[in-house]
Amino acid sequence: MLTPEENDILTRVGPDRPMGRLMRQHWTPVCLVEEVAEPDCKPLRVEILGESYVAFRDTKGRVGLLDELCPHRRASLVFGRNEECGLRCLYHGWKMDVDGNVVAMSSEPEGSPLMNKVKARAYSVREWGGFVWAWLGDKERMPEFDPPAFAPAADTPVSILKIRVPANWAQIHEGQIDSAHSSSLHSSDMKPARVEGASADDKAWYRPSTDKAPRMQTETTSYGFHYAAIRKPIKNAGTHHYLRITEYVAPYYSLIPPNNNYRVASVIVPINDVETAFHFIAWGGPNVPSTEEWRRFNHAVPGEDVDHKWRPKRNLDNDFLQDREAMKAGNFTGVKGIPNQDIVMWVSMGPIVDRTSDVLGASDLAIVEFRRLMVDAARKVAEGGRAIGTEERRVPQAHIASREGVYSKEIDWRTLVDASRPIAAE
Repeated sequence: MLTPEENDILTRVGPDRPMGRLMRQHWTPVCLVEEVAEPDCKPLRVEILGESYVAFRDTKGRVGLLDELCPHRRASLVFGRNEECGLRCLYHGWKMDVDGNVVAMSSEPEGSPLMNKVKARAYSVREWGGFVWAWLGDKERMPEFDPPAFAPAADTPVSILKIRVPANWAQIHEGQIDSAHSSSLHSSDMKPARVEGASADDKAWYRPSTDKAPRMQTETTSYGFHYAAIRKPIKNAGTHHYLRITEYVAPYYSLIPPNNNYRVASVIVPINDVETAFHFIAWGGPNVPSTEEWRRFNHAVPGEDVDHKWRPKRNLDNDFLQDREAMKAGNFTGVKGIPNQDIVMWVSMGPIVDRTSDVLGASDLAIVEFRRLMVDAARKVAEGGRAIGTEERRVPQAHIASREGVYSKEIDWRTLVDASRPIAAE
């Protein structure tokens, strides 16, 4: 459990909060590329870390990210006209380009010197791995963009689903790095089978173990931490372990152990203290599903499972459309889709979970490590230090990878996590 002060440090992400300041020392995935796909498309309101921005793609195909409110009279630019290489405010016709330069002032006399004195606040952006990434921190401290581990190359196949979850970012991350829960919550979709390693088809995921009580071991890294969930395998249980090694790359994403067809990652970005943009990703491997296939497999299809703003149609008001008849017939949760099963748990905890009274067990070792690591990291930033993962001699993200498989008990899992070489694109 945490103290009330520690829980506050962990969960609050505004610009004046230690965790919010930590996150602003990293490139932040602010939206999907598909949300601003076409030149002169509809402007997009971007809500991230308790603040609001507007994203747009201009006539030349360049993506811009500005503060949402016009610098003139503070009207929202989300409703503006995106045309002729700029975003024009409807109120008085002021127009800004992707760099924040005011290139037109319809309400001012021709030749007005005001145009050269005003500039909208613009942010540096990069398009990579299906996301638009932005630097929201101090521009003088902006590092080069480092490709994430789930998209080590520009041509890495990546399929992303997105869901806007009414819950704090930390409880969602705790769910994603918790290997123990999958043997219960996801037991109807992650099935024990006599396979050599984790496998997947269009119906379910399969694992070579029936063990629901894994032993946990963790190791801190310069970028976060990794841990092994050690289970008894179905075959050769006397001499071998089934290992699932998860990587947490602070502050935004986790690498979940892969299967025979693709790798898996989750990207979790706070919208504010009580809402989170959750992204579940299939990437790299011989058979990565298409975006449409991935969303349908996980029951996260826009228009069917989530609305046009990515809000899930399953919610507390309709009991997440839980099917009790399916539960009687053998389905463990009565909820379709692995992420949707998680969301029931995350949202049922309340907007910000009370960590002062929860009871942790041996299987919660990764949760304990996450809380300790991130509270300490936020305190360091509050004291003027560098954010976790940004120190010199850091590990390039493209060198980080999760692992899984059946291994001899004589093998130390830490030797399997080799960050000395990049992950090959597949």
